[in-house]
Amino acid sequence: MSSEVQKVRLALDAMGGDNAPACVVRGADIACGEHGHLEITFYGDEEKVRPLIERSRHLSDARVIHTSDAVSPDDTASQAVRRGKGTSMWMAIASVADGTADAVVSAGNTGALMAMAKLQLRTMTGVTRPAIAAFFPTVGELMCMLDLGANIECDAENLVQFAILGQAFHHSLTGKESPRLGLLNIGEEEQKGHGYLRVASRRLADPDLGINYQGFVEGSDLVNGQLDVVVTDGFSGNIALKTAEGISSMFTRLLRRSFAKTWLSRLGYFLARSALSDMRRHIDPRSYNGAVFLGLNGIAVKSHGGTDRIGFANAINVAAELVDHGFIPDVSAAIERANSILEGKKDDG
Repeated sequence: MSSEVQKVRLALDAMGGDNAPACVVRGADIACGEHGHLEITFYGDEEKVRPLIERSRHLSDARVIHTSDAVSPDDTASQAVRRGKGTSMWMAIASVADGTADAVVSAGNTGALMAMAKLQLRTMTGVTRPAIAAFFPTVGELMCMLDLGANIECDAENLVQFAILGQAFHHSLTGKESPRLGLLNIGEEEQKGHGYLRVASRRLADPDLGINYQGFVEGSDLVNGQLDVVVTDGFSGNIALKTAEGISSMFTRLLRRSFAKTWLSRLGYFLARSALSDMRRHIDPRSYNGAVFLGLNGIAVKSHGGTDRIGFANAINVAAELVDHGFIPDVSAAIERANSILEGKKDDG
């Protein structure tokens, strides 16, 4: 039997993001240095991308598909779809749709990326709406949260499907067999929250569904390490994500300011710098960069638009791991099984 590692073919939108194309190329260089089985194709302006590749250490085999067009950060989703078929983002997604790439990674306009990916990759059979999922740091293990902004309003069916998608996503990246899942609400009591939340909670508690459901959880539970997956609508999820990023930045700035106040505090920093460095790495948003559009017939990863090369490298790593672990067939099977169970319950009722 051959021990050769299967290549992972990645399509990178070289022109998406605040720091493109330098951030994209340098991030790819880092990722390829860590993973020798990546096959990179950049979509973007070759005159800008090629010199960066030539200065890289690990991208000698990378290809560039030229286009001078790029999606604007200010474009609406409908504008991007209508005018963007020659853009770097559209062409990178198209390579996944036609099978020449295994996954696409972009730091560009989130709404445009979701709209274009949904149009070209299509939603999986049985999925009503795709969702955006990403990992959060906690005091314990990593926690996955979805939706993070794709769906502002959701119903009970959407939330149940997000739970199935989130459980499969967490299992694919961590290997944990039965992730603990909670439904975000304004309180843990069963009578709290909107009616559709209570309906979703009852369905998720059904043992036949195979969800390790822990019940309603509050915002204060997100970082205590007791959950693996948290499900919510895109409105609340996006606020939670941006709040977490803001608190991380605030904490780092306040800590730096405190240690600079006196010579004693500077001495304290010197003595504790190893522990502080570990903590800073743990809460660094770049370490968790790479949100995934779940529920599509293809892997599409969204990098934070303002990230640097380290953050973009992590987004590439997320895409590569999902390909390596056979995520798409696994989640498609999970959705099919769950929908069959739920339909059976309706018929019995």
